[in-house]
Amino acid sequence: MIDRDDLRASVGAGIVTEAQAASLMSLAQSRKGARENLAPGDEPFELFKGFNEIFIVVGLGILAMGWVGIVAFWIAGDPLNTDTLLVSSSLIGAAALWGLSEYFIRKRRMVAPAIALTVMFAANAVYGAAGAFAEVFMVAQGDNSSLPLPFALATLALLIYWLRFRVPFALAVIALASFGIAILIAGNSSGSPQSTQELFLLSAGGPFAWITLALGLVVFAVAMAFDMSDPHRVTRRAANGFWLHVVAAPALVNTLALSLLERGETWANGVLIAVLTLIALIAIVIDRRSFLIAAIGYTVILSATLFEGDGAVYTVFALGAALLLLGARWEPIRARLLALLPGFIPRHRLPPSHFTKA
Repeated sequence: MIDRDDLRASVGAGIVTEAQAASLMSLAQSRKGARENLAPGDEPFELFKGFNEIFIVVGLGILAMGWVGIVAFWIAGDPLNTDTLLVSSSLIGAAALWGLSEYFIRKRRMVAPAIALTVMFAANAVYGAAGAFAEVFMVAQGDNSSLPLPFALATLALLIYWLRFRVPFALAVIALASFGIAILIAGNSSGSPQSTQELFLLSAGGPFAWITLALGLVVFAVAMAFDMSDPHRVTRRAANGFWLHVVAAPALVNTLALSLLERGETWANGVLIAVLTLIALIAIVIDRRSFLIAAIGYTVILSATLFEGDGAVYTVFALGAALLLLGARWEPIRARLLALLPGFIPRHRLPPSHFTKA
């Protein structure tokens, strides 16, 4: 490992400049919280570095509440110009959030404030775009044809935000927004779904279930592109992949799980277990616990909240036992799977196995 003395020696030898050495040390310190005391092969995850970040997030939340109150006060005083007030206040809010992001994200490299500012920027972009392009009275009557454009513009604004600040969590929000836009467009072209389950049941006949599967595959492919560009997971690209996997897994599982659990038959539960087993094998090979826990966790929620009966109960029990087994034996299982992979799979683009026999 390179320490401060190595960097000083590198500066003295002319290998790096003082500015480069300072940047390297700053980067190392910013990553220390996520990787300090992390076991080899474990998946880095960090929501905040210290309580000061929580302190700042609370301040941001209170500031946002105050701003919403101010905007509501303006609208109440001049309701005829609601759309204009929404757009103008959104532009003011975007400028303020951009400035705060420059300080807390790019300069201070804070994690929790970055997530909070991303959510606030996305919400601000949505209400501003909706104020400019959405038809409120049409939406109130069930006509959502005016919604895709403002949501698409808000998603584009968030993409620009990500290009500037590279907050990994922003990619998850962009992926979720893409799902929403696709569903809105499909609903406007083929008719709104009659129920929530119709969105995700393959037997419903509409395009919604297939859209979910297709977008889930696209998000998974993008996540893998980030992962394979950083197999040792030492850069922010790995964090981008992490959040995209968290979105992709439920999207891939949702349609299949709902369609199978809805049947309530023994064979359907068996097929669901087989699908989740395949997902588990993929998660182990790519070394993404987040992908697996998001898939299984979502399946458990579906089983517990939407379906009743012995089959769902036994399925949940089996999934819990499987997670415990994988948590205890992840590395040796992964080492065995990697050894069985065919030669055409680029194993050098996958995280290396750190398992060694005792």
